[in-house]
Amino acid sequence: MKLNKNMKILIVGLGLMGGSYARALHRRGYSVSAITKDQSSIDFALSRGIIDKGSTEIDADIIGEADLVVFALYPHIFLKWLEENQHLFKSGAVITDVTGVKCSVVYKVQEMLREDVEFIAAHPMAGREVYGVENSDDRIFWGANYIVVPTEKNTEEAIELCCELGEVMGFYDVSVLSPEKHDEMIAFLSQLTHCIAVSLMCASDNPDLVHYTGDSFRDLTRIARINDEMWSELFLENKEALLFEMDRFKSSFDKMYNAINEGDRESMREMMRLSTARRGNFDRKL
Repeated sequence: MKLNKNMKILIVGLGLMGGSYARALHRRGYSVSAITKDQSSIDFALSRGIIDKGSTEIDADIIGEADLVVFALYPHIFLKWLEENQHLFKSGAVITDVTGVKCSVVYKVQEMLREDVEFIAAHPMAGREVYGVENSDDRIFWGANYIVVPTEKNTEEAIELCCELGEVMGFYDVSVLSPEKHDEMIAFLSQLTHCIAVSLMCASDNPDLVHYTGDSFRDLTRIARINDEMWSELFLENKEALLFEMDRFKSSFDKMYNAINEGDRESMREMMRLSTARRGNFDRKL
């Protein structure tokens, strides 16, 4: 199956990410429908021309006509939705997701899914610190990374379709990783950084800090404004990999602590030089 303008695309979960997918695809001329829990989200999306039609009900017609279904749901809701409603998919449909963890989701989905429907996992490495379709914006995909996460059960056609989906929506870099490698990478690049930001914000209750902060603190804690329901689930779903990265971070932090405590300026500078060099790799990528 190739991505084409005759395909009907369904977004399940019309929040920030689902809404941004809908904006990106509808802007490029694709037929987009949505199913989500709040009527206000459907009304907003219809009034802004983000979708062609939508429902808050499990609409058999909307689901049954979809060639490609994008799930933008929490992991446990995604699994429950499939258990209850996968019988409504058309034969040959391809489904994908935006879920931030993979090992605990991908294999369960592929195990339970009908043989005539294919699930190819993906993870858009983009987002904002706000929620809801009213804050959706497909510009968050520009310059961002998009990871396709296949298993041995996936066909080359589905992998290519998912990669093309990322390219069409405007992602800068589309890559392919196994579920295991994805979760390992994401534990460090995303989940650990959120843990650090949250911990830093919880380290002081001084109400006057806001009057004196600068850009460095604001940049470092941008992601501390967090969806606690979603991120706590993601942390626990990837617990082993995340704890491994947290241990490595504690070791590095302790090294800096000890260098400062012992007046070891050269060790501090060595870490700073290494940090500068490694951060340079990200700057060149951007």
